[in-house]
Amino acid sequence: MTRIPYDPSGEPNPLRVLTLDSLRCRTSMKWRTYPEDVLPLWVAEMDVPLAEPVLRAVTDALVLGDTGYPAGTAYAEALAAFAEKRWGWDGLAVERTAIVPDVMLGVVEMVKLVTGPGDPVVVNPPVYPPFFHFLTHMDRRVAEAPLGADGRLDLDVLEETFRRSVAGGGRAAYLLCSPHNPTGTVHTAAELSAVATLADRYGVRVVADEIHAPLVLPGADFVPYLSVPGGERGLSLMSASKAWNLAGLKAALAVAGPEAAADLARMPEEVGHGPSHVGVIAHTAALREGIPWLDALLAGLDDNRRLLAALLADRLPAIAHRPPEATYLAWLDCRPLGLGDHPAAVFLHRGRVALNPGPDFGTGGAGHVRLNLATSPENVEEAVRRMATALD
Repeated sequence: MTRIPYDPSGEPNPLRVLTLDSLRCRTSMKWRTYPEDVLPLWVAEMDVPLAEPVLRAVTDALVLGDTGYPAGTAYAEALAAFAEKRWGWDGLAVERTAIVPDVMLGVVEMVKLVTGPGDPVVVNPPVYPPFFHFLTHMDRRVAEAPLGADGRLDLDVLEETFRRSVAGGGRAAYLLCSPHNPTGTVHTAAELSAVATLADRYGVRVVADEIHAPLVLPGADFVPYLSVPGGERGLSLMSASKAWNLAGLKAALAVAGPEAAADLARMPEEVGHGPSHVGVIAHTAALREGIPWLDALLAGLDDNRRLLAALLADRLPAIAHRPPEATYLAWLDCRPLGLGDHPAAVFLHRGRVALNPGPDFGTGGAGHVRLNLATSPENVEEAVRRMATALD
């Protein structure tokens, strides 16, 4: 697959545009959950302005009063073109897509298509906490196949979990997080091919959450699950929301492999009424015209992950940390600090910096925190300073 190179030229680093005072005027979850003396580097919101093409598209829609129900395939067409240019993947067929309200609600609908109440769904903890919440709420049983000590998929553990999940002839699904949140791991083509082989061997249906796919940093390559040999029976959820900071403009796409088209066709038509029409417009504009902005963001995130590594080595060398290959999230092993299972509580109360608590991510999360790198370098520096102060 041939990929286009990243080219941040001509765009300012979006992470350096907004001041802390202007960010504190925001009313979203990131900026309203904690008091003003807390530096919030937790939930997956970025401290960036909207990309100009997105701002223009949304403004034009509002001026026109184009705020009805979503229709058409513009979003899917934009994603297909992005996938071909960015990842060298020409297998995203518009006719095998459907718009859904957001990635997690799309996951729910896809899991419903391939499993029934009480069936197991395999996940790889530590992993995005809503995986647990949504699956149990929809009466599915979570089956854990923890990541290996290296933070990557443990294929032996995964196979054993698949085997147990289908024992007795039952159905099972595998909710794959790709790239992985919170570790920032990018699964390789070989790993994903091995996953597809195991899924086929045991009759497990793969549903891939690929929301962070556009946020792969220099040095790694994203491989769509549906593009690997054996991925034809898979289902994927993709969105522009994470990469362009559009969580408040709800929209995502469900994508089926060639052998899963009939499954996707069974999704209730009314699910497609749930996305925001303005959200679809925004996501489409991002994918079509927002690539220079995205490249500038990725360059800034690359700088920030290097900065964080240097700061931790200097101020908090006991923290174990593998710089993420993707996402804007850093997974920090604070167990050597002796702060117990919930170091985030110590950093919040003593240092006044808010991070995500590791135990929320399931098995393997105790003693860890997740730090959001999508902020200014100054805020990264201040966060590490506050974390170090919390230990004094």
